Formats: sequence, C-alpha cells, structure tokens
Amino acid sequence: MFIQTEATPNPMTLKFSPGMDVLGEGTRFYTNLDAAAESPLAQELFKVDGVTAIFLGADFITVTKIADLEWSLLKAKLLAIIMDFFVEKRPVLLQGSKKSEASTENNDPLIAQIKELLETRVRPSVAMDGGDIIFHSFENGIVRLEMHGSCSGCPSSTITLKNGIENMLKHYIPEIESVEAV
Repeated sequence: MFIQTEATPNPMTLKFSPGMDVLGEGTRFYTNLDAAAESPLAQELFKVDGVTAIFLGADFITVTKIADLEWSLLKAKLLAIIMDFFVEKRPVLLQGSKKSEASTENNDPLIAQIKELLETRVRPSVAMDGGDIIFHSFENGIVRLEMHGSCSGCPSSTITLKNGIENMLKHYIPEIESVEAV
C-alpha cells in the first residue's frame, strides 16, 4: 500500500491520500481526542504528540500539528497508523455514526443557491488542498462558513474567503454583502 502525502497551503497541515475511500461521502473534523470518539482512526492519530486536529474527507485525511514540531518528526508515525488501519481494514468510523451536517434544512431559495454554489464551485477545489468549507448560516447579507481541515487556521484562508469565495458568491447573488468564517 502506498500513501501519498501532500503539503497544503497551511504549513501546519499535511494531507494523506491512501488511494482509497476514507469516508466515501461526507466529512468529519475533530479538534481533540474526545470529539473523535466516533472515529478509531482519528483517535489513534490524536495519540501522536503534537497533533491538534484531524479532518477526514472522502478519500483523504488531513492532520494539523502544533507549530513547534517539524513534519519530519511526525510523518512516519502518522503514515504507520494510517497504513495499519487500511491494511487491517479497520473501520474509520464506528457503526451507527451519524452523517454530519453543519446546517439544518431551510427552504429559503437564496440559501439553497448559496449551498449549491459552495457544493459545485468551492468545495471540490478546497478538498484538493485537504480542507473543506461548509455553509453555516446566511443572515442580514452575511454568509458564515465553517473552515475545516487545512482551511482551519490557514494563513491564506482569509484571502481565499474574501477574494475568491466572497467575490464569486456576490457575483451570482447580489444580496450577499460579505462572507465570514465562523
């Protein structure tokens, strides 16, 4: 088994691609061991000193570390854990884990349009960098988005949010005044 690793725009995160489905569909983002109770894989990764967040995507895993440690000290340990999980065909999520969704259903056509634009134009490219952006809310002209994986804490995420996502959403939906991270 070969696990590809890729640098992300966030120097504190590294993307691991095992060449097979991780979640298949949906995403999960954990910021500590307790929050990762539904994922044996995330729990094992959190046991490595210096790991601060785990993002599970369709076919990749993004790990965030503390600034003081070099990837050269963590990478081999993380690769071994990920490889063991997939070679042993252990479950990434425990049975009965519910699909996560950041927002509740809403019949507002503007919200539906925002979600559609995010789903088709933003999330695929953000996933290539090991992250995810999920709709949180739309109120008084302000779109609020959750940043996960490599997007969370990334130095360039503010530029991406304002210059990329905000401009694109404003182009298609004039009612949008700004986009903010939650």
